[in-house]
Amino acid sequence: MAAKQNDSLDDAAIVRLAHEALAAYPWLTPRLVDLFCRSENATLRVIDHRNQRYALRLHRPDYHTLAGIRSELCWLQALQADGIPVPQVRLPQDDQSVVTVRTADGSPRYAVLFDWIDGEVLQSDVNRVRHADFVVLGEITARLHQQSRQWLLPAGFSRLTWDHDAMVGAQGHCGNWREVPGLRPDDCVLIENCLRLTADTLRNYGKPPARFGLIHADLRLTNVMRCQDDTRVIDFDDCGFGWYLHDVAAAISFVEHHPVAPEWVAGWLEGYQRHCPLGAEDWSVFAGAFYAAAYPITGVGRIACRYRAGALPRAAMGR
Repeated sequence: MAAKQNDSLDDAAIVRLAHEALAAYPWLTPRLVDLFCRSENATLRVIDHRNQRYALRLHRPDYHTLAGIRSELCWLQALQADGIPVPQVRLPQDDQSVVTVRTADGSPRYAVLFDWIDGEVLQSDVNRVRHADFVVLGEITARLHQQSRQWLLPAGFSRLTWDHDAMVGAQGHCGNWREVPGLRPDDCVLIENCLRLTADTLRNYGKPPARFGLIHADLRLTNVMRCQDDTRVIDFDDCGFGWYLHDVAAAISFVEHHPVAPEWVAGWLEGYQRHCPLGAEDWSVFAGAFYAAAYPITGVGRIACRYRAGALPRAAMGR
């Protein structure tokens, strides 16, 4: 079943739930709690009486289970132990990492508190993104993949799988792209033919551990931050099991038509292969861009899901 891509709660209700969640952190006395952004999840900025800042993530409903969220945080902890800079989780009083709060109708919502990371996401000014930024991103991605390949998953570890059907199938995690208003029959035929080629190529490529494992899965520029002289990846909410090459397709999603996108991809490959050289079969998939063709369609599925739920106006769809 496709996940909900919108939240029926208004901003005031989100802030009220945030205050309830923060009660689980008795060491924190917030003087300011405000809504920083809403996409699939809500992120709230929290400032305490000492001016320390935190980010509270309030999860949308019907996407991740409690076990799934704890598994994400378990991976973050393992990455930190390997010296990879990732968001730092702050534990509540019961040391369970995830706080459960209830909406007015009794539905559970899950909240996680992170240290605030200063900086700006690369998406904030795409025209300033350079080849060197993608070299660094390629190196970071390679380190994530190295750790993933070597890490023994703990018992009970549970995350979504991002294979072809899960991304672009009728019951994909992000919704059914075929339901987007305004798609013409000819459009659907063209996309279906492309995806059929993609499916055939990936079926032949297979899912051996060297090619398919635990990945970030959403390394688009919105989730890559410049932090002074450092670059960090954030938002592991979509992390799951997929092809490692998924992460380069994600990196250029929504900006794949930018004039210097080929230069960015070349930079990613340069950085990535310093640590994880690609083999001939990897190149055969990559060079044909078969896999990268599938990733943007998941974004179309998200649009369909949000439109159907009333989260997008008809004007946004050109209707």
